[in-house]
Formats: sequence, structure tokens, C-alpha cells
Amino acid sequence: MRILLVEDDDSLAQAVATVLSKQNYVVDVAADGEAGWELVTVCNYDLILLDVILPKLDGISLCRELRREGYQMPILLLTAKDSRTDKVMGLDAGADDYVVKPFDFQELSARIRALGRRGASPLPPVLEWGNLRLDPSSCEVTYADKTLHVTAKEFSILELFLRNNQRTFSRSAIVDHLWAADVDPPEDDTIKSHIKSLRQKLKAAGATYDFIETVYGLGYHLKPNPQKQKSQVSEKESNPTQQEIFLAAVAKAREDFKAKVGSRLTVLEQASNALKEGLLNSQLRLHAEQEAHKLAGSLGSFGFARGSVLAEKIEIILQGKTPINQSFLSQSFHELVKELRQELEKTATDEEIFSEQRQNVLLIVSKDKQIVEQLVKEATTAGMHVDIVINTADAKSAIESSSPDVVLVEVNFSDHTQDNLQLLTQLASRTPPIPGLVFTDGNNFSDRLEVARAGGRGFLHKSMSAKQILELVTQALQPIGTTEAKIMVVDDDPRVLSVIRNLLEPWGMKLATLEDPHRFWDVLAAFSPDLLILDLKMPDVNGIELCRMVRNDPFWRELPVLFITAHAKANTVDRIFAAGADDWISKPIMGSKLITRIFNRLERIQSIKRFYTKISL
Repeated sequence: MRILLVEDDDSLAQAVATVLSKQNYVVDVAADGEAGWELVTVCNYDLILLDVILPKLDGISLCRELRREGYQMPILLLTAKDSRTDKVMGLDAGADDYVVKPFDFQELSARIRALGRRGASPLPPVLEWGNLRLDPSSCEVTYADKTLHVTAKEFSILELFLRNNQRTFSRSAIVDHLWAADVDPPEDDTIKSHIKSLRQKLKAAGATYDFIETVYGLGYHLKPNPQKQKSQVSEKESNPTQQEIFLAAVAKAREDFKAKVGSRLTVLEQASNALKEGLLNSQLRLHAEQEAHKLAGSLGSFGFARGSVLAEKIEIILQGKTPINQSFLSQSFHELVKELRQELEKTATDEEIFSEQRQNVLLIVSKDKQIVEQLVKEATTAGMHVDIVINTADAKSAIESSSPDVVLVEVNFSDHTQDNLQLLTQLASRTPPIPGLVFTDGNNFSDRLEVARAGGRGFLHKSMSAKQILELVTQALQPIGTTEAKIMVVDDDPRVLSVIRNLLEPWGMKLATLEDPHRFWDVLAAFSPDLLILDLKMPDVNGIELCRMVRNDPFWRELPVLFITAHAKANTVDRIFAAGADDWISKPIMGSKLITRIFNRLERIQSIKRFYTKISL
């Protein structure tokens, strides 16, 4: 890949060029916007790295001019940390992405790889042609799983052929793509030597000598129609019942939790003691903050809801800008840690903490005692927990406190206030929405229209039996069955990863879990998931940045992304969806909710695929 870097800071430009050259990119450097424009007009670039503030012609103006003249190569802006206006103007001018200075080189490389995969047709992160496999992120080349030890220039030639596998390249075209503008171009014999060396290395690995074919009078290209490899997927042999799956998953999660959570609490107690003695150093403070953050996100998954709240308060104190060695903060911190220990000891032996997780929660809003009693009986038999209120005010409080999975609302259409219809609207507008169903004596068109407009998910008549109503309520929950979907989970807390693995694997799902987000792109490419779960807050690289990387890549931009976060504030949710997320769920993770959300998203994908399959027939 040939890259143009337009940057007036010579030391930074040379550093970037050196790093990228080590990754087998060809980099030309221009010190101002006009010089960058001149290079673009005479050379073919696959990508442009463009500083915003430049002499002679600024980066935004250059970007706008390139797009006006029809240049379609990806453009990545390099912009100052607080220049929000520059980012907006640059993207509006036609830039594809941006990184903020000072930037991390690993992030820059990942964004370049993502943009480099854009084109007329999406290309996978790992390039393949038959048995030949080239990984741009690790600079590894294999044929039939045998490593090819290629030179940097040989790697670049193979990558050029793979990214343009339908094209024939002349020797001069190879030079134009792979040699920098300030370097004397090689002789034709040099290109011939590189091709010969590649052929010999491919043949030694098992390829035919003409894997790279010569098209006489034109140049070289990859031999067409290579034999493609097929992956083998094992079949699940048994389908346990939903209750067996969930019970086994929760039991294992609880067992792992009990064995490991004590070490985190110990760190908080060490920080508390050090603070009391005036010996809390920055290293222990940071360690305690990280452990408190992880506890806040994981405790509630095991029924320690109060513990999760306490851990979050501890985290907030440790994050505070004000020094925490003041006496009142020291005492507050000590009491919180002490209370957290007591809460865990009190709750950890209570087997009933998991019963809530094994049940979906149904909220019934109705004054009709007879129907409610019948519904409660049916719901209990079906293993569903039921909360009952008689008015919308109580319903709103119950929704905030118990977070029901589905709400069944009685509506009397002769009552012109229709507060319960307004409740349906509020349920539908939540993020994520809560299914709201109506049961009523009404049955005409206008009644049904009002429910549809309010966002209702079901219109049920009171003449139905309680069993029929519960069946439709269950359908609104989109009950889940087993699947072999591939789920990738990125979270810096191994306890959370363990919880999710124990919840999902019994359903037949295949999981790839990752603690280190710096390995994200490699794992994503190798695992090829059907759904991605991202933690919002992680060290160095956060979930929003990972989501943007996914959305920036044509091959992965349709991948469903679900966030898990302990910080569900409105502006946080806005940022999550602005980054391209499909859904989110708050920590502490409730098993039934997580599973329902995952299967809901997978079911929607399957429905879309079925729809397009039908219209294509």
C-alpha cells in the first residue's frame, strides 16, 4: 500500500514514515498542502494521512479540493486534541476518519488498515487467495499453513496483487505503487528478481510455479480460480432445556466468582488502610480504582446489587480530582469498603439471589383482580416473576426499580385520559425499548390504531384465556432457542468475561473473549463473529473507539455491536449510539436480559437475511 503523509512537523512525519515503513507501507512525505497536491497529481496513492494545520494550503482545503477533482482514496485527518470544529469540517469536506494528536501508533496503524480495506468491494482484514494467506496487521504470509519468509518488498508485491486480485500489473505499475517518490526507481530486472523469488518460495510451500502468472506484454497477476478452503463447523449433539442451561450457567458463574472476588476486595482494604495511615501512593490508588471499577460492573451479576453500588461510590472517590487524604474522605472511603465486605458476606451465602436471574419479569398494570390472579397463576407456572400495580404512577416507579422485561397494560378506551397509552409510548421510547402489550375490551379499528401509534407490541382482548395472553406475552419477549452463533466479547475484567462465557456457551454459542483491546483487530479477523459485545470503559482503548473502527471498515460495518456499561447516563448512551452501536445493557449484567438482547439481535439479522433471500428468488 502506498501512503501520502502531509505533515509539516518534520520530526513527527519522519517518525510516522519510519513506523509505517516497518509495516511494509510505502510512504511519501509532503511538508505543506501544495506539495501534497502536486504529489497526488503524479502518483497513485491508496491512502492519504493529512494534517489539518498546514502551510500554503491547509488540510481541510486540500481534502475538499481532492474530492472536488474526483479523487476517491481514503483520507485520514491528523487533528489537534480540542479542535472539534476541525473534525467536523474535515469530515464534511470528505475525510473518512481522523485521529487526535498526540495519537497512539497502534491506533493509527489499525485505522490505516481499516481504511485500506475500503474499495469497490469489501476485503477481509486477512487477505486470502486459495491457500495463500497474508495478514497485514502482523506482516505474516503463509501458504497451506506454511510460513513464507518474504522480504519487505516481496510482502508489498503480494499485498498489491491480493488487494487487486483481478488486475494485471506491469513492472512500471508495480514501481509506481511500491517505490517512494524520492527514491530512484529500480530497473526492470529488479522486479523480475522479486517475482522469481516469490515464485520459488511459493513453490517450496506447495504452490504451482505459475501461482503468479506472467501475462506476456502486460505484466503479472495471480493465477485465477484458486481452490478455496472450507471451514468445518462442528454440530451440537444435544439441546438441553432452557432452565437446565440457565441453572448450570449461573451455578458455574457463582462458583468462579466466590473463588476469585476476594482478591479484589483485599486490594480495596489495603488502599483503605494505607489512606488511614497517610501512605496511599499513586500506584496503589490506581490499582484500587481499577478493581473498584471491575467490582461495580460484576457484583450485581451475582445478586450483589447493593455491593455494585458501593463499589461504584468507591471508584468515584478514587477518581476524584481532590486529594483523598482529607479526613472526611478517608473516613467515607473506609466505611464504604467495610460496608462492601459486610454486604458480600451477608449475601454470598443466600441461594435465592439467583432466582431473580432465572426469571423474566412481567409487570401487570391493571385493576381487574380476577384477570390478574389468573395471569399470575399462569406466569408462576411458566417460571416468570410478576409485579402488579394498579395505576401508571406506580407503574413508572416499578419500571425504574425492577426493570421489567415486558409490561402488560389494561386500557379502557372509554376513559379519555388514557394514561396507560402514554405509558406504552414511554416504554417504546426507552433505550432499549421495553415491550408493552395491551389487554382490553376494545376491539375496533380506532382502538387498535391508538395502540399501534403508542408503540404497543400487542393488542389482546380480555376474552382470551390467561394462558393465551401469557403465550403472547412470551412471544413479545422473543423466546430464545439454541444457536451456534459466534460471539466476540471485549472487556478488561476477566470476571465479566467469565460470567458471559458461562452464560452463553451452554446455549451452543462459540465465544472469543479478549481482555487486551490492542489485540482486537487480530482476534476479530481470525474469529469472524456474528455479534460483538464491547465494554465501554477500558484502559488505553475504549469500546467506542473499537466500535468506530468496526464501522469504519466496509467488511465489518454491518456487524451487530452490543455495549455493556456501568455508566448509563444519557450523554453516554448518546455517544454509544453515535459510534454505531445497535444496543446496550447496563452493568451489573442480568443473565436473562443479556441472553434476550443477544438473541433478539441475532433473530433480527436472520429475519433480514431471510427477507433478502426471498426477494432474490
